[in-house]
Amino acid sequence: MLKVLILGSAAGGGSPQWNCNSSVSRAVREGKSGTSPRTQSSIAVTSNDEEWILFNASPDLGSQILKNHQMHPKKDLRHSPISGVVLTNGDVDHVAGLLTLRERQNLSVYAHNRVHSVLKDNSIFNVLNPDYVERRELRMNEKFELKDKEGKGLGLEIEAFEVPGKIALWLEDESKGDDFGSEDGDTIGLKICSKNDNEFFYYIPACAKMTKKLADKIRDSEVVLFDGTLWQNDEMASSKVGEKTGQRMGHMNNSGDDGSIEAFKKLNVKRKIFIHINTTNPILLEDSRERKIVEQNGWEVSYDGMEIKI
Repeated sequence: MLKVLILGSAAGGGSPQWNCNSSVSRAVREGKSGTSPRTQSSIAVTSNDEEWILFNASPDLGSQILKNHQMHPKKDLRHSPISGVVLTNGDVDHVAGLLTLRERQNLSVYAHNRVHSVLKDNSIFNVLNPDYVERRELRMNEKFELKDKEGKGLGLEIEAFEVPGKIALWLEDESKGDDFGSEDGDTIGLKICSKNDNEFFYYIPACAKMTKKLADKIRDSEVVLFDGTLWQNDEMASSKVGEKTGQRMGHMNNSGDDGSIEAFKKLNVKRKIFIHINTTNPILLEDSRERKIVEQNGWEVSYDGMEIKI
C-alpha cells in the first residue's frame, strides 16, 4: 500500500505568508475558526512504512520533519527514514529545503537535468556532500524504480512527464522572450506507483494549462494531487498584494471556464486534491463561498499532516 503524507500544502511563502496581510492571510494568522497555518509544498511517500521519499524539499522542511513522527530518526545515533528526494522543478519553494539535508546523510536526489544544472550553478548546494548525496537524472516518460544511495530499490516507481508551465521565477531571463527562457522539463508531473501492487497516484503541484494529452493521462485515476495555487487568475492584483497573474507564474486558476475545477469535470478522477495553495486563495477558509464550490465539485483541500492511503 502506498502512503502519502502531506508535509506542506501551501505555495511559496506558506499560509499565512510572513509579509502578507490580505483578508485570507489575516484570518489564518488570527486563528479564526476553520483556518489552519500551512507550510510550503512538499509530500513524503512510502510503500513499506520504513523508507520515505520526499517529493520536493521546501524551505520549511526542518519544521515539517519535526512535526511528523514518520520523519524522525529511529535507528542508531544518526538515522533518517528519508532515503531520497525527487524535485519537480527548480522553484525556491521546492529546492531550498535541500540545504536542511546537508548533515552527512546518505540520500539520492532525482531531478531533470535542467534542475540539476541550476543546483550545480549555485555553489551553496555544494554543502550536499557528494560522498553522501548522489544526484541522479530524472528520466522523462519512462517508468523506473527509485533507489537509495547504495542502489537498493525502495519499492516506489515513478514516471515523470512534462506539463505546461514555465521556468522558475528566480531563473527568468527577460532577454529570451515572452517565455523568459522556459524549456521542456522546467515543469513536470509525476505518476508515483507502488512496485508490488501497482497502486498509483499523480502529483502535479504546478500546471499552467490542461491539455488533451494531460487529461487523457490522468483520466479515471484514483487520486490526483493538483496545482491549487490561485482561485482566479488575477487574484494577486484583486487582493492588492501583487501584480503577477496565475498564468504569468505558470499556474492554472481553480475557478472559471479555463480553470481546474471545470477541466476535471469529465475526467472521472475519484479523489481530486488541491495542493500548493497560495496565501491569498479563499479556499483556505472552510466557511468561504469558494471552499463550498470546491467541495460541491468533489475536490478536497490538502492540509499539513494530511495522510492519504492509495
